[in-house]
Amino acid sequence: MKKTIVLILLAICLNVSIAAQGANQINGTVKDQSGAGVSRAEVRLLNAQQLVLSATKSDVGGRFRFENIPAGSYVITVSRPDFSPQREAVQVKSSEAAEVNFVLQVNQLSEQVTVTAETGLAENKDKVSQQINVITEDAILQRTTAVLAQVADEETGVSLQRTSPTIGAVLVRGLTEVGVYVDGVRFTNSTQRGGINTFFNLNEPTGLQSVEIQRSPNTAQFGSDGLGGNVQLISRQPEFGFDKPQWNGEFNSFFTSSDYSFGSNALVGYGTKQFGILGNIVARRINTLRTGGGFDSHSAITRFLGLPSDITGESRLPDTAFTQYGGTLQVNFAPTDDRQINFRYQRSQQDGGKRYDQLLGGDGNLIADLKNLMLDFAYMRYFKQGVGFFDNFSANVSYNSQREERVNQGGQGNPLAVITNDKERTTTLGFSFYLDKQFAGNNFLLGGDYYHDKVSAPTFNTDPSTGVVTLVRPRVPNGSTYDLGGLYVQDVFEAISNRLRLSGALRYNVGFYRSRSSMSPLVNNRPLFPDDSARFTDFSGRVGATVTITDGLNLAFNFSRGFRAPNITNLGSLGLVGVGFQVSTADIAGLGATIGTTADVNAVSSGVAVSPLKSEISNNYDLSLRYRNPHFDASLTGFIVDYGNTIVRQTLILPAGAIGRVLGSQTITGQNVNGAVFVPASISPVLVQSNFSNTRLKGVEFDFNYRFLDAWSVGGNYSFVHAVDRATGDSPNLGGGGLPPQMGFLRLRYQPSGKNYWIEGYTNLAGRQNRLSTLDLADRRTGAARSRTQIQNFFRRGACVRGITTPGPNGQCGTAGGILVATGETLAQVQNRLLPIGATINGMLIAGNDTSVPLFTSIPGYALFNVRGGYKFSERQEIQIDFENIGDKTYRAPGWGIDGAGRSLTVRYRFKF
Repeated sequence: MKKTIVLILLAICLNVSIAAQGANQINGTVKDQSGAGVSRAEVRLLNAQQLVLSATKSDVGGRFRFENIPAGSYVITVSRPDFSPQREAVQVKSSEAAEVNFVLQVNQLSEQVTVTAETGLAENKDKVSQQINVITEDAILQRTTAVLAQVADEETGVSLQRTSPTIGAVLVRGLTEVGVYVDGVRFTNSTQRGGINTFFNLNEPTGLQSVEIQRSPNTAQFGSDGLGGNVQLISRQPEFGFDKPQWNGEFNSFFTSSDYSFGSNALVGYGTKQFGILGNIVARRINTLRTGGGFDSHSAITRFLGLPSDITGESRLPDTAFTQYGGTLQVNFAPTDDRQINFRYQRSQQDGGKRYDQLLGGDGNLIADLKNLMLDFAYMRYFKQGVGFFDNFSANVSYNSQREERVNQGGQGNPLAVITNDKERTTTLGFSFYLDKQFAGNNFLLGGDYYHDKVSAPTFNTDPSTGVVTLVRPRVPNGSTYDLGGLYVQDVFEAISNRLRLSGALRYNVGFYRSRSSMSPLVNNRPLFPDDSARFTDFSGRVGATVTITDGLNLAFNFSRGFRAPNITNLGSLGLVGVGFQVSTADIAGLGATIGTTADVNAVSSGVAVSPLKSEISNNYDLSLRYRNPHFDASLTGFIVDYGNTIVRQTLILPAGAIGRVLGSQTITGQNVNGAVFVPASISPVLVQSNFSNTRLKGVEFDFNYRFLDAWSVGGNYSFVHAVDRATGDSPNLGGGGLPPQMGFLRLRYQPSGKNYWIEGYTNLAGRQNRLSTLDLADRRTGAARSRTQIQNFFRRGACVRGITTPGPNGQCGTAGGILVATGETLAQVQNRLLPIGATINGMLIAGNDTSVPLFTSIPGYALFNVRGGYKFSERQEIQIDFENIGDKTYRAPGWGIDGAGRSLTVRYRFKF
């Protein structure tokens, strides 16, 4: 694969025969809704990679022109302070002048241009066959009060997954298997945990001009991992192309009352005719969170003691504060009119983060630190128009380093339990390219990419009673590598001009994993992990059609085949994850291990032996009807996803006598009669990943926007997805995000013309989710299962250390005796109040101390009412205020490790120059 890509690149570089390119032009007008020309509007010409090629201003009649433009796909942006900014895609054909006309509005309904649906092309999203969410710069800043993953709020078909205060992700149609890209460069790596990216929130919201989310697999263009879809982060670019050098920039600051968070950023740019540079420095402090009603629904106090979380006297959640800071430098240089060089470097860091769901917010442990999460991400891109036979050539090299240190102590608050320090750094070197050629009504593209991941992962245990340090097996093998690459072709064909548009892509994928025992230190003269390797190959593709029934009304169909090769986390992971403690297949080879029937303590052996993992495959079918005119737009989509060879987490079943065996950093301390085993790091049974099921997801998505008066508009969306295991009919054990409930969003906006203010009321809606899988029911974040033994452990350990219970007669926590301070109850009384022997609670007969019973068998629905608005003091200064969760509702989605924020006021200030 590496040799193939290098040979293609050399052939391109050595090809000095440059085809003649037609000198074309783009003409356009800028008008207001009355038809009058708008003068001095800022007009910019961008290519499909969002690099600024030229800039101008409209004249007194609203006219503008760009000359000597090679054939290709472009975006034109128009902005003026008293109107909403607009973007339009334009295709320039050889020897033809393109025409584009803008009608500026005060309150634009929605963003319509996508630059990621098809590589190298910009297009109106109504004309592409895929389902695309386009989130604008203003929407990003409005939603991301704490972390970037909040961009998913208010969107169709996607949802926010918030594992902890610092860690979050965007789920697409209920799937965590979502690829993340920055300016088309792969951000996801092979050590990504459980489908979500620990480092996603280290991308800085203030440095983005838009986010695009593809709601279906597009692994034909972007490679492995995007079975649910892809999240494309599109950076703000330096402005240049000016006749005279110009400085520009902005300053933003904010404060949010729910977590007393505050922060600011300074963004400064400088541009000349051929050169632009942009720098962004940012810092924010997130303090302890107050959730709705001042209660934590999944607190260990509620889970194990049956009391409200505020018996401690605190309405804010401890261990939810953190600090984030960083900077970005972006440079664009155009040595000639047909060439551009683009460089970007980003450094971000989070300090003080913790896994609240493993502490008082779930298991009751004392230590669950996320220390020094650091991101170094850089790329350099070269773009050339007119390369031999092809119209455009783009290539980039990238560097991506993601570092973390996790410090964990299990035992439900046992201060004498071993402390595990798990340091991990994954470094990725990447390369990608494409070449495209535009024919009459047809655009052909050839592309490829290659990414090499290498892991450094030293891990050790510390005995707090003796201080003895012991080297142990890391979460993923130290020195392990993963190579992922592919070649693909794409073709877009205008079969019938302005009536039928066809699009397709086909890709060959290769993934290769290797770990070497020689990279492990020797403990007792044995390596901590074995030699292991695996190779995966497959084809993925998509084909779609968009039919324009009449102007503004389109019918679109898209079929895509997704591919996901097992990554390092799947193949080599052994350690603590969001839903418990999991092992890799290589580490239990020869132990007679089988896969459990469920993912909880009640699992029995399925009789299926644990075996090496295979690639996951999905077949996705979308049918969409779309309508748009200047006052109304709407889209209705139905979809089916057949998800095969699904890698799920199930309970590990071992033969009797497994107690005392070591699994990585943990020793097996318990085993039930069914063969499920337990380690101190987690109160759930040990899990193993396997290709154990085939899943079908079906759903419907609807969104609309309507301007019923010049100053008034209304909009909203609705999403519903239903998933079943095709063998059992039950809810499948997908990832760790949990299947979202039916979700909705509504807004009503007032923005009068000629005024400096706007105001909007909006509501977030979610239905009850009662289809929880066995993995969800056992998960501390969702079902919050517990047993009488676990109640005892927390009562004597974590609760005692925190002063919620008293120690035993010897004055030491961890021993028998003591009472619950708030009620005066003994341990036995608490156990009998919550889980009396012989009773049936939440469908479970409590047969003994180890019977595990979920606290929740469903996640309640909710409706949040909010209002926000903004006021412009001038063209340069603006303030926005957002009053959220006015009713102070308690709410949580499946897979969240923390409840949502309570009643909150956010104030933002922006100054531009």
